Amino acid sequence: MHENELAQKVIGLALKVHKTLGPGLLEKVYQECLFYELKKANIEVKKEVSIPIKYNELVIESAYRIDLLVENKLIIELKSVEELNDLHFAQTLTYLKLAKLKLGLLLNFNDVLLKQGIRRVIN
Repeated sequence: MHENELAQKVIGLALKVHKTLGPGLLEKVYQECLFYELKKANIEVKKEVSIPIKYNELVIESAYRIDLLVENKLIIELKSVEELNDLHFAQTLTYLKLAKLKLGLLLNFNDVLLKQGIRRVIN
């Protein structure tokens, strides 16, 4: 499945989770529920995926963790914050570059309407 098709499916399932739970919960709750929905939809997903960072000859094994990695093609970065900012976007873009992937979704579950808290991030 292409990254854009995956993104559409993820967004649909994220909207379902948000509609059921509403805003204001901890990020971890939304992560677990979206992970559950993706698994239920038979979409390959991994959570808290560690990616090493290489700096010259230094390798930092668990330098960062991707919230959700879908089909080894799409990074999902989940937030539950008052407002997304440039740092959240930059973090997701850096994850994409380090993982050598093209597309990520930055999802802020703390918005009253989730569609206002969705940002596509392209590497």
